[in-house]
Amino acid sequence: MLTTKKIGALAACCAALFAPFASAQSTVGNGYIDSASFEVGTNPQQRMYRIAVQSDWDKRWFAGNGRHLSGYWEGNLALWRLNSYENVRGQNKNMAAIGFTPVFRYQNDNKLGLYGEIGIGVNLFSTLYKNEDKELSTAFQFGDHIGIGYTTQKWDFGLKYQHYSNASIKSPNAGANWFIAKAAYRF
Repeated sequence: MLTTKKIGALAACCAALFAPFASAQSTVGNGYIDSASFEVGTNPQQRMYRIAVQSDWDKRWFAGNGRHLSGYWEGNLALWRLNSYENVRGQNKNMAAIGFTPVFRYQNDNKLGLYGEIGIGVNLFSTLYKNEDKELSTAFQFGDHIGIGYTTQKWDFGLKYQHYSNASIKSPNAGANWFIAKAAYRF
């Protein structure tokens, strides 16, 4: 069981791992990575651990009253731990997923404080998902989320609800849903 203390330590380790790469990128050109994150997702059937890097768009739409719409690109790598693989309770299976998501974020002009965000991206799974009477028949999945969070000068903490589905490209397409906690370190 992950505690808040362990989640914080894992987020700090993830940020430390990405810091040298981001610093190197910043000295060459404009810099491509603005932050790195660690996320923990849960639902009754499985757990997810995900690392990601983000790149801000530096665009502003619908600006007014000190707030605007902007966003970022995110690339991520996740590990899913299934606990009822092929509908056998107690049969565990690990699977990996790699994803890319454009995310729209409504935030303060200084990018600090409360924000809300939505995103929809593409993901590729290492194996087909079949767990707890739910099955996704393709390794390609869309991943969409809606979230809220709070950003400081160096940290971004968020909560989001995420849904994976292949948009009925092929059946069965039961979908997989997650509640996710995120901690990101901003470079």
